[in-house]
Amino acid sequence: MRRSAISIPSNIAEGKKRKTKNDFLQFLRIANGSAAELETQIIIAKDLYSEIDFSKTESLLEEVQKMLITIIKNLFN
Repeated sequence: MRRSAISIPSNIAEGKKRKTKNDFLQFLRIANGSAAELETQIIIAKDLYSEIDFSKTESLLEEVQKMLITIIKNLFN
């Protein structure tokens, strides 16, 4: 979960340092993929650790995913 969580901002940062819009878009898509990985891992963790409340984590991840989609859509325009 840590690897996926760290991968999201790392890919955004790496993509931003690239010189082209297409490279940045590609790294944003990779970051979005890492967010999907993390989402899957949270679902599995909820099944394994039912006593832990993951609602805040899920909410924050959903917010990040929405931001990524918005940035990707805005770069296409």
